Amino acid sequence: MKDTDKKDLHVKNGDRVVVIAGKDKGKEGNVTKVDRTKGKVLVQGVNMVTKAQKPQPALGIQGGLIKVEAPLDSSNVMIICPACSKATRPATKIVDGKKVRVCKKCGEQL
Repeated sequence: MKDTDKKDLHVKNGDRVVVIAGKDKGKEGNVTKVDRTKGKVLVQGVNMVTKAQKPQPALGIQGGLIKVEAPLDSSNVMIICPACSKATRPATKIVDGKKVRVCKKCGEQL
């Protein structure tokens, strides 16, 4: 895979986000995984789907229907600023030679 196939996303692991579109609109959660090649994010407790699990006695896994988180498109989530607690689009600024993300509403570093 080439580095050019990776997309720069506005979210990173550990960010607190709110869903702005889809069936879970308005729900909040932390980003647990980011897939830069597909532009998808996995948010804790959001976009739960039911999956059929086959039993695996060797591993001690019972069969049945389980709930798992499905990935969301990164464009459907917005970062929540820890300082002002509002959903915001991050801006980028250069501070001490490093590129950092800042809140557009209050100016605090994300």
